[in-house]
Amino acid sequence: MRIDVLTLFPDVFNNLNSFSIIKKAVDSSKVKIFTHNLREFADNSRKVDDYPYGGFPGMVLKIEPIDRCIENLKKSNNYDEIIYLTPDGVLLNQKTSNYLSTLKNIILICGHYKGIDHRVREYLVTKEISIGEFVVSGGELPAAVLCDSIIRLLPGIIGDESSALSDSFQDNLLSPPVYTRPENYKGMQVPKILLSGNDYEIQRWNDKKSVERTKLLRPNLFDNH
Repeated sequence: MRIDVLTLFPDVFNNLNSFSIIKKAVDSSKVKIFTHNLREFADNSRKVDDYPYGGFPGMVLKIEPIDRCIENLKKSNNYDEIIYLTPDGVLLNQKTSNYLSTLKNIILICGHYKGIDHRVREYLVTKEISIGEFVVSGGELPAAVLCDSIIRLLPGIIGDESSALSDSFQDNLLSPPVYTRPENYKGMQVPKILLSGNDYEIQRWNDKKSVERTKLLRPNLFDNH
């Protein structure tokens, strides 16, 4: 899988490649992440932003550097999706991450300031994604979150691939509680059923707890399920 990130701050992703699951994926060539500094596609002044028309406050990323960067990338690659990270995009969920993990090449556009010239969204972007109903300073951290949610699903990245299938939201339910040793810590005990070795009863317990936690914590998910 190839991920191209258009950003004003490529160093954010250089650090991202150096730890945990993403480092493993990069080192094993399961994924290649390329960052592209939009200032390198700006005019000679390297100016990437300007005042918005209409007299509104703030600054807006210009269309030219974004378009030039995408055109340059398309000369040597075909892209399945061009994604803009934005608070008013479609809320990221597991279904979307599952879908994106099956693609070959994607572009992520990281906005900044008051956002990007809307013509980018109208004519160049194929999908808009939000990681939550809140605003952060730029699209770099949301893009990093999206990358992690995709990359961990690639075959061979997680040691036990069945583990990803039991994550929260895979079946529109929250995952059940999990425990590890010691089985008794200061009087706080692991549920006996999990120590029984009875796979059938353990699965029934897991299913029951998933439903209970979803009803309690995320009833909207249970309604959808």
